[in-house]
Amino acid sequence: MKEKILNQLQKFSKGMFVPVLILPIAGIIIAIGNILTNAKLAEYLPFLKNPMIYGLGKMLSGSLVSILVNLGIIFCVGLAVGLSKKKKAEAGFTSLLVFLVFINAMNIFLDITNRLAPKDALRGTGQTMVLGVQVLDMGVFLGIILGIVVAYVHNRFCEKEFNGALQIYGGSRLVFIILIPIAVLLAIVFSYLWPSVQYGISSLGNFIRGAGNFGVFMYGTLERLLIPTGLHHLVYTPFLYSPLGGVAEIGGKVFEGARNIYFAEMADPNVLRLSASVIWDARGLSKMFGLIGACLAMYHTALPENKRKIKAILIPAAVTSILAGVTEPIEFSFMFVAPILFFIHAVLSGLGMVVLNVLGIRAIGPNGFIDFLLYNLPLGIDKTSWPMFILVGIGQFVVYYFVFRFLITKFKLKTPGREKKGNTKLYTKKDYKEKAKGNKKSENSNFAPIIVEGLGGKDNILKVDNCYTRLRLVLKDSSLVKEELLKDETAANGVVIKGENVQVIYGLKVTSVRKSVDEYLGIESN
Repeated sequence: MKEKILNQLQKFSKGMFVPVLILPIAGIIIAIGNILTNAKLAEYLPFLKNPMIYGLGKMLSGSLVSILVNLGIIFCVGLAVGLSKKKKAEAGFTSLLVFLVFINAMNIFLDITNRLAPKDALRGTGQTMVLGVQVLDMGVFLGIILGIVVAYVHNRFCEKEFNGALQIYGGSRLVFIILIPIAVLLAIVFSYLWPSVQYGISSLGNFIRGAGNFGVFMYGTLERLLIPTGLHHLVYTPFLYSPLGGVAEIGGKVFEGARNIYFAEMADPNVLRLSASVIWDARGLSKMFGLIGACLAMYHTALPENKRKIKAILIPAAVTSILAGVTEPIEFSFMFVAPILFFIHAVLSGLGMVVLNVLGIRAIGPNGFIDFLLYNLPLGIDKTSWPMFILVGIGQFVVYYFVFRFLITKFKLKTPGREKKGNTKLYTKKDYKEKAKGNKKSENSNFAPIIVEGLGGKDNILKVDNCYTRLRLVLKDSSLVKEELLKDETAANGVVIKGENVQVIYGLKVTSVRKSVDEYLGIESN
């Protein structure tokens, strides 16, 4: 039972990447729009005073903010596409239709049961307008629920065909036919059930926020501790896109979730200082600073004869963490050989967020230095206190360095570069040189047979998938996995085995790795 639950959570986790990884793009565009309409910046760059440029900035900010108030439909379509196994485009289109059926069915049922609140006084009633239709305010949870339901029905019936006159009603049309009564029934059920859920969510959010710095610490620590399972974003997503992360009225509109509030405040020139809810999106502190200190400690504690090799391994991993916020290459370099370091890393990451909260720093820092610059600099110091974020980050770098160095030397931990015999746990020097030459396509193609061999052979592989940084697989027999082969010969940063589910961490190049494996196995990539 435990394995089945974990399997389903991993599938859900993978599906969530579709909407979750798209939304930050909206934030970046809003940031660009804010730069183009920044009055202080225009004093130094006169061309920004041009009406066309200013208008473009307003257009970018305004149009992208509209996404934030319609997250339900974004998650509905995104999850349906992410969780569907075949005919993903049809699944996405069907989910859009089901979403429309649901909100209209709920509106009608609330009307006939005399439970619709006055349209001009919705604040505090638990109701809102979605695509011009008044319904209960289910926010992003509506999209998640409908996305899962659509994907489940789609996967079961999307290839069901009929003969004769009924042939036209097969496939995706049958899926929609089945989903119509389901959507109507769900609308009726949730019209009674959701007010209690709303109360529960509000109470949980109030409890966590009421816990103050302890709540922030637990949030930041748990988010890192779940990295090995690939489920860490299930911790932060509700805080970023639901009432758990806060509720605020900005520019006459109500926004739920830390990131939605932040993006709205970023686009509103009348907001002089960002809300405290931004702390839930400050997870990038350890990515940009702390883990870099850990890398330096691992380098300085490596054996003299291994330092050259370990430098080639750690530098690209550190740069990736700083710029893009991808931390697996570093974390998996010490996670399995020295679990205590990973636990300490999670604790220090949570403590770093507590320091930001105590000092009242309002800078956002989710995914590396590029995002940090785009999000914070255009808003100015008064609105974000971004220089203090960097100062705290430097302090965290120092703490990580001395704590990691002390633990590695005190307990003689076998972190990369401290092995007297055997291979390193990350990239070999040969792999690093090949990568530096830019021959990624041929490299990944050469790796495909070795990857398949490391997974127990073609006949042992039931399913191949991937997320942002991991190759995700379902195997017949996970005991056949050759971890050392995958790490030493294919530049895998780590291997996670949970029953029949196996994850091989390759970082940002995982998409090309997945493609080469699919081609070698003779299957079509989704």
